[in-house]
Amino acid sequence: MTDASPSKDRLPPIALTIGEPAGIGPDIAGPAFTALRGKVPFFLIGDPSHLPLGTEFTEIATPAEALTASSLPVLCHAFPSPRRPGDPQADHAPHIIAVIEQAVALSRSGEALAVCTNPIHKKALKDGAGFAFPGHTEFLAHLAGGADVVMMLACEGLRVVPATIHIAVSEVPTALTRDLLAQVIRTTHSALIRDFAIATPRIAVAGLNPHAGEGGAMGMEEIEMITPLLDDLRAEGLDLIGPQSADTMFHAAARAGYDAAVCMYHDQALIPIKTIDFAGGVNVTLGLPFVRTSPDHGTAFDIAGTDKADASSLIAALRMARQMGRSRWERSA
Repeated sequence: MTDASPSKDRLPPIALTIGEPAGIGPDIAGPAFTALRGKVPFFLIGDPSHLPLGTEFTEIATPAEALTASSLPVLCHAFPSPRRPGDPQADHAPHIIAVIEQAVALSRSGEALAVCTNPIHKKALKDGAGFAFPGHTEFLAHLAGGADVVMMLACEGLRVVPATIHIAVSEVPTALTRDLLAQVIRTTHSALIRDFAIATPRIAVAGLNPHAGEGGAMGMEEIEMITPLLDDLRAEGLDLIGPQSADTMFHAAARAGYDAAVCMYHDQALIPIKTIDFAGGVNVTLGLPFVRTSPDHGTAFDIAGTDKADASSLIAALRMARQMGRSRWERSA
């Protein structure tokens, strides 16, 4: 399928995947619909029998029907066995993958405005279906034809992008190459324009070392690689601040001076955003030919099926998907 622009008359709904049925994805879909009814149209792709008992839903045949549904719209994808909260089923794995593929296809065809993904469990997918990807992000990049993607975490007042993600801290200096950092910064810059409607993005870039190296006293990466790269990117027209000392980048006055912060490794980026808004953070994949957001939490097997799951992050992810999808639509109109 090829990418298509949504109708100029009315934006299509967002495709929400069920994720791992044994997790909290089925638990939070209904509360998210109640919170967003009439504001952010979306539909769930999955097996309605996996929803908690008493969840009101409307089975739909096409995404467009979600726009007028009075209860949670479900585009049915039948799974081969019942849900067992907290206990992933091997026979569910191929269907979880197929649901993600269906959501992407609907987004790329224009029937869905964006994709929002509930959490998956990578080991369960590997054991049950030979899933060969580290996670959602890499699989979505594969479905997009091998796109260069970047992970952003966002909440009200802060967007952060880690240049390196799930690797040991000892491996960061080697993994943090000039080419990688340039790709991350350029992808972030382009996404802020296309997906967040920021005409002239301001990006703060952290240093790798304490105090951004303090003139070489605490490390040479800033002098030898990061600063020369930022100077070259500034010559291309990018508005960049840094490299900055990471311990002074995230207080309120500092955050007011930029639209996104590019950090050098996982915790440097995620500690500030999870401190500011632990429940409401959103995971965004930048660089895809479609919009993708996700709640910033895992499957939470320990509370699945107990009515204790908090839908706040999913609600925020759906709202952001709507905003980003609208931005792309308005740019293409």
